Amino acid sequence: MPIELRHLHYMIAADKHHSFRRAAAALRLKQSTLSRRIHQLEDELGVLLFERHSGGVRPTTAGHNFLRIAEHIIQEVNSMVLLAKSESRGEAGCLSIGFYTSLSAGHLRASLLDYVARYPDVTIRAVDGTRAYLLAELDGGALDIAIVSGESELRRAQVLPLWAERITVALPQTHPLAAHEIVYWTDLKDERFLLSCRDPGPEIQELLMAKLAAPGDHPLVVRHDVSRENILSMVGAGRGVSLLFEASTGATYPGVVYREAGEGNGPSRIGQSAYWRGDNENPTLMRFVALLKERYPSADLG
Repeated sequence: MPIELRHLHYMIAADKHHSFRRAAAALRLKQSTLSRRIHQLEDELGVLLFERHSGGVRPTTAGHNFLRIAEHIIQEVNSMVLLAKSESRGEAGCLSIGFYTSLSAGHLRASLLDYVARYPDVTIRAVDGTRAYLLAELDGGALDIAIVSGESELRRAQVLPLWAERITVALPQTHPLAAHEIVYWTDLKDERFLLSCRDPGPEIQELLMAKLAAPGDHPLVVRHDVSRENILSMVGAGRGVSLLFEASTGATYPGVVYREAGEGNGPSRIGQSAYWRGDNENPTLMRFVALLKERYPSADLG
């Protein structure tokens, strides 16, 4: 006779109630059914699990050991069932997110903190990389969702426009423009710009050229194949100024101050969008997309 989960439940109930009669009543079984099943289990194992006496039953030494393992198995099975149900609802599991902005501040950080607070049993796998790398990983199925700027030509991609990231000027603390609340593009035409070759550096350079480039007059841009953190360290050393997304302003660097980049009609911004494959059925992804639509409802009007 194979051991089934119901046999473990019968054993645990008999031990709890110290009686086959009371255990059967609690399980809504006939006493004869429960007693017979436990007796068959003992015969199959060749071990006496309960001592019978006039006042009820009590487990033998072998029965105690059997019950200890049986209770552990039942707990594991219950946990497995709960986990499967949670994963099917997107309340547990794994979500892989790609991005190239900083998590030190801004909308992405706030959205992830909200998601983690709602679904603490979901494991988040964060991937930081270039826009091209992230979209390739998304297309290949290694990422669930990528949050980047610009448009994508991925055939299987769904897109949700999100927030517009403000552009911030990073200045040496001793720079004359550090005294300003807002730094306008015209104030920057004679500056030396330090930008990273890595995303979003090239995209910021495109914006910079659109704002300051004129016939016969181009801004001085020095590109370095280093992280934004190292760019900011160079700014703090007085080597030049830089431009970055507002999400990066949550991190502080010695000798560096941040000022909003402005123009006549307000701050300069670059839009961010979420991309995911339409055939991705990961429930945690659907939960995250729903959260993004909730937090940024105007972006979902189309």
